[in-house]
Amino acid sequence: IEVQIFGDTQGRVIHLFERECSVQRRYQKIIEESPSVAVDEKLRGRLGAAAVAAGEAIGYQGAGTVEFIFDQSGDFYFLEVNARLQVEHPVTEAVTGLDLVRLQVEIAEGAPLPQAAETAALSGHAIEVRLYAEDPARDFLPQTGTVALWEPARLPGVRYDGGIEAGTVVGPHYDPMLAKIIAHGATRDEATRKLVRALRDLGIAGLTTNREFLIEVLSHPAFEAGETDTHFIERHLP
Repeated sequence: IEVQIFGDTQGRVIHLFERECSVQRRYQKIIEESPSVAVDEKLRGRLGAAAVAAGEAIGYQGAGTVEFIFDQSGDFYFLEVNARLQVEHPVTEAVTGLDLVRLQVEIAEGAPLPQAAETAALSGHAIEVRLYAEDPARDFLPQTGTVALWEPARLPGVRYDGGIEAGTVVGPHYDPMLAKIIAHGATRDEATRKLVRALRDLGIAGLTTNREFLIEVLSHPAFEAGETDTHFIERHLP
């Protein structure tokens, strides 16, 4: 579970709540959401305070992510700080209404943290999946090929961040992520349903992807119940 922080040039550090990133394959996140079902208001306050304290201790400026490991008792331990915006930053944008890229640029220009960031509140629930050119049946082996079709379904509450189109060649030299698909809803169930619909309706052809695997994860009873951890895939979808 990670916490989004921002620090400005005036020494002010804030947090923008947590992201749940436990569903992973090969120790890399494939599904991220905010807020986390494992975090209540009291724990959210402790998490945020710990992340802010870490940022203040090093005079942090700009966007950053403070990552923590949780154990089964609910205790958490510092893991690392990623000194950048993360792939999953759109879920924080969805639940706060803030443009984190713009905020990062403004801070780099010397502007103080705006009031909207300091008073941000959680609104609804957002989930993101990473669409990869890979074969889950072959231990998530990266795939190459040419994108023959790319037609995202335009659905309310669904966002697509991608850099491909029909004709794009996916080669072996770069990370095989094709796009991020983000859904926002009033509840976790609503966000999940929107995301599954977006994946089912997505027009993509020409190479093997993890689309069906993502649908399996989102539709699994354990995911629906919020029972996620870093061994989710090995336990439920070996």
